[in-house]
Amino acid sequence: MSITFERHLNPNPTPEAEREEILKAPVFGAKLTDHQVVIVWEKDKGWHSAQVIPYGPILMDPSAAVLHYGQEIFEGIKAYRHQDGSIWTFRPMENAKRMQKSAKRMALPELPEELFLESLKELIAVDGAWVPQPVDEKTLYIRPFEIAAENFLGVRAAHRAEYRVIASPVGPYRSE
Repeated sequence: MSITFERHLNPNPTPEAEREEILKAPVFGAKLTDHQVVIVWEKDKGWHSAQVIPYGPILMDPSAAVLHYGQEIFEGIKAYRHQDGSIWTFRPMENAKRMQKSAKRMALPELPEELFLESLKELIAVDGAWVPQPVDEKTLYIRPFEIAAENFLGVRAAHRAEYRVIASPVGPYRSE
């Protein structure tokens, strides 16, 4: 499956000095990166409209299926900066497979593994500066999730879903 991602960069990204201050002592989920990935699925079109867009609120109709039937899934994966400056994720294919299993259980469309991997690469490509230096267990926590986004009240699998990816720099999970 080949989908081209459009990039719409945030016109007001976090200033470098502010980002560096956040990265000194990141707190899980407290600050989010400047962008998010969005890919839409529709029953008659499949997966389409892959984009990297500025991070911000989701505009949603009050009848969106996720709000009434809880059709939502998520994964968690970390991106690590190595000493040479390169950025790696740990076993992202396993996250992709788990995401597919969860989607099947929740009657959501299964995102192809290669599209899952590409979505991570796209977000890291624009928000790589948010991946902390490799000290004190600091990483970039990436949260891929999928929701039933169809405006519909009724019991059946959604005909429209959105897959999104957001990220937050984090320190050690437990401080002792």
